[in-house]
Amino acid sequence: MRHEVTDTVPEPDTGATLTERVAAARSVLADNTERLAAAAERLRSTRSSLESGRSRREQLHESAYARLQAQLETMPVIEQAKGILIAQTGCSPDEAFTLLRQASQRSNVRVSSLAASIVDRAVTKGRPSPGQRPD
Repeated sequence: MRHEVTDTVPEPDTGATLTERVAAARSVLADNTERLAAAAERLRSTRSSLESGRSRREQLHESAYARLQAQLETMPVIEQAKGILIAQTGCSPDEAFTLLRQASQRSNVRVSSLAASIVDRAVTKGRPSPGQRPD
């Protein structure tokens, strides 16, 4: 808004103009309050990070390590299930994993959980019943 200097006394603002100015000021205040709250949250996060002595890079490294650790825990059962599928169907290892992945998606069950159930079924199928004698 541009103000010109004049020798005349300005006329008093009408009620509508003052109301509009107050509404605009409130809107600007609300926007500034939101930006201030966001900045305060970033500051709290940074302070927490600094107090814990870990940088963002270290935190990312730790989460990547946790993902690898989880993968290492589930990999053996997935490999066992792939072996069972290979033995039963004669497919390749890649095809066995594709079968596992597709069945997992269809049933909305994690691959590792599905693999564990395949291994469990194969193990219990191979055991004699309590009343049976082994061959």
